[in-house]
Amino acid sequence: MKIALDPFMHRHLSLEQLPSKVAELGYDWMELSPRGDFLEWFKAPRVFPDRLRSFKKALSSANVGVASLLPMYRWASNDEVERSAAVRHWKRAIEIAVELGVDTLNSEFGRGPHPDKGSCYSCHTGSLMETCEDAWWRSMEELVPVLEREGINLHIEPHPEDWVETLQPSVDLIRTVNSANVKFLYCTPHTFYFGDDTVAMLRECADVLAHVHIADTFNHKASSGLRYIINPPGSTARVHQHLNMGQGEVPWDDFYRTLAEIGFDGIMTACVFAWEEKADQSGRFMRSEMQRYIDKYAQ
Repeated sequence: MKIALDPFMHRHLSLEQLPSKVAELGYDWMELSPRGDFLEWFKAPRVFPDRLRSFKKALSSANVGVASLLPMYRWASNDEVERSAAVRHWKRAIEIAVELGVDTLNSEFGRGPHPDKGSCYSCHTGSLMETCEDAWWRSMEELVPVLEREGINLHIEPHPEDWVETLQPSVDLIRTVNSANVKFLYCTPHTFYFGDDTVAMLRECADVLAHVHIADTFNHKASSGLRYIINPPGSTARVHQHLNMGQGEVPWDDFYRTLAEIGFDGIMTACVFAWEEKADQSGRFMRSEMQRYIDKYAQ
């Protein structure tokens, strides 16, 4: 198992400083999420030979590996110009992974067209949801052969406000891609959007599960109805947190016990974003707490 840190809370550090920070916090691996000097959100990668060389040197010096790169592009946009640009950016991200010696990319199903396009940003309304799914399939038809040719894995998660944000049909969509290189990512802070039964969901996705994101969250569906108060009443805003383990309501014993039962041996990434003023403490705590649960339920 690769236990990694998403160093988003340390994004003020230079790219070359990140590996030593990750090692300082107790990790051998990082999952590099979007940042302006590498894989920028929704834009072409800002990566060139000198930057790659200096980053690889810093990784080697710190003895830290990149478990995964996390590109975010609008590959599910129903605007064909936007979707085509996203596929170009994806292909460059795959090239960068190969150049870095990284074998895995992970991303989200996608939230459809850019909000400035004038159409609904959330794809939860009838025909727009269908066009977002159709656009995603067109992108996969282009990208899966490239992934397979280059030996790169792609791990995909549904995200609140994506055109699909639940465990199903996400898992069946990945099965339908029918590629050994395309697998499922279970993001624990999205647990209460995925469904209601953590144990059942992990067992359901076991055959395609390759990656988990670890952070806590509250159950926005709590019976009181006032777990979150959002104005105006009836807002469809998708709310969740990325807290330290134990600060929310994810059932961690159920989660780790079931991971052990299904034989999970993929990538496990600490993805806490809530405590930038305590980023170092959070990183160390998460590394220790993840290991404690892994050891508790080791088969």
